[in-house]
Amino acid sequence: MNSVPESFKRLIVGISGASGIVYGIEALRQLRQLGIETHLVVSKSAILTLTHETDMKYAELCGLADVHYQNTALGAAIASGSFRTLGMLVAPCSIRSLSEIATGVTSSLLSRAADVVLKERRRLVLMVRESPLHAGHLQSMLNVTHMGAVIVPPAPAFYTRPESVQDIVRQSVGRALDLFGLDSGISRWGEQGMGANPEGSGS
Repeated sequence: MNSVPESFKRLIVGISGASGIVYGIEALRQLRQLGIETHLVVSKSAILTLTHETDMKYAELCGLADVHYQNTALGAAIASGSFRTLGMLVAPCSIRSLSEIATGVTSSLLSRAADVVLKERRRLVLMVRESPLHAGHLQSMLNVTHMGAVIVPPAPAFYTRPESVQDIVRQSVGRALDLFGLDSGISRWGEQGMGANPEGSGS
């Protein structure tokens, strides 16, 4: 039996400057536990967000990934379609990053890598973190959806009865990783008694 190519055990993780950098941190941790090689790119704004929302240093964040790149390194491996990956997760995804991806105007490695993932017909998952939304934001989401991306706002699942913010973050990230066929062992509706209906009906 042929083994799974190592190129299909790689995932690009982008972290942009929206509030919610914990989603990117959690994604890197879950991917490491799953044995997935991670290629990280962090925007300049995200580095600032890191200092406001956590006590983690930038070097520590980069240390969670197997490989990390400067956002200005437009010649990096992840900027080429010949570098095979499972795709890319942007967590969180700012409206600026969303807009760049939606227009194809890629001024940074993060948006260029996302554009490459789309052109190669790989999975691009954007955990857009913004509220409220105006028509321009919604149009950008619609545009990238037509291009093949998946918009995944980090909406909490309260049927899991979370006991902490970390529980909510872990569940949200796990659902995003589901879209790459990766199971991080999160709680699921209909499993372990959750939402189970012994009568087998929908009522």
